[in-house]
Amino acid sequence: MAKRVYTESDVRALLAKGGSAGGLPEGVILTPSARDYLRAAKGVPPSAAAAPGRAPAAAEPLLPNYIFEWTPGGDPKTPAEIQAFFTSAPVEELKRRMCDIGRRMWEREYTDGNGGNLVVRVGDNLFLTTQTLISKGFMTPETIGLVDFDGKQLAGKYKRTSECMTHLAIFRNQPKARATCHAHPVHATAYAVAGVRPPTCMIPEAEVFLGQIGLAEYQTPGTPANAKVVGEVAKDHHAILMLNHGVITWGDHIEDAYWKMENTDSYCKTIWIASQLGADLKTITGGQARELIELRKSLGMADKREGWKECELCDNSEFQPGVVCRNPAISPERSEVPSRRDPSSRGNETEVLVQRITDLIMEKLQA
Repeated sequence: MAKRVYTESDVRALLAKGGSAGGLPEGVILTPSARDYLRAAKGVPPSAAAAPGRAPAAAEPLLPNYIFEWTPGGDPKTPAEIQAFFTSAPVEELKRRMCDIGRRMWEREYTDGNGGNLVVRVGDNLFLTTQTLISKGFMTPETIGLVDFDGKQLAGKYKRTSECMTHLAIFRNQPKARATCHAHPVHATAYAVAGVRPPTCMIPEAEVFLGQIGLAEYQTPGTPANAKVVGEVAKDHHAILMLNHGVITWGDHIEDAYWKMENTDSYCKTIWIASQLGADLKTITGGQARELIELRKSLGMADKREGWKECELCDNSEFQPGVVCRNPAISPERSEVPSRRDPSSRGNETEVLVQRITDLIMEKLQA
């Protein structure tokens, strides 16, 4: 059976085999990144082709495309070639975008002092990176440097960030990563300090664009040990809480990586506020969570939870020990969203606990 949804990687594979956009099955659904790639490759989806005797279909509105493309195996080699590439118009535009995102991070109070950093892959062995010891709110293109996979600085006036190797470990372990963003947003970092993984099945957008948020054990920032643990977690998670440190995210491009930083902190803030309202937090069902995972996959994002049981998808016992989403079936007579906790059981549990403590005290007094 032919695939119904084609991602950018599917289109790349088709064109690499000598195929064309015209070879796509009729009625196929293209993800946004797949459409952007076809446009860049001068491709036209079959649905846009004009039938004989009919007027050409109206051009579909364009989607923004921030992905930096390079030719595999085409990295510059000599110092002169590297410098020419580093100062080329496309790279200069990308530097300006990194500075703009640094400003947005600073204005949202995701960074303080000289904290946070950004890295963008621009070749097989080339990465643009922010410098060390500078506020991310006041960067200029000349403060961006160029390094290789070993962290060796190839171009740039100022020294690269000391945490560059942690970013590079993500690229080594997750080939889909094109850009990374590290910051210390207050709400998400609070979860990292508490060692608490944000719950799942609360907000659809978080399920689709973030999936399950990862946790990386604490290691000293900038060390090989920190790079190793973060790189491993990045295999399965787009957003990672680094315990007692901050947050790091990766995406298709630098905007995407930054968006995921915003998504992560906003989600953590929302859950924190909701938990203060004195009501039980509600979850969607495991079945509904599975639908969102399928949507996530259709957008080209793999999800480690794909093979999990439905009751496991909304198990938030890590968020609040002893609390598990039982994923009850929703009948026509009971259509409300299930609660993470069963309120009717809390009173009974408290009474049992009180009675047990009373019995123990009486035993001690009678001894």
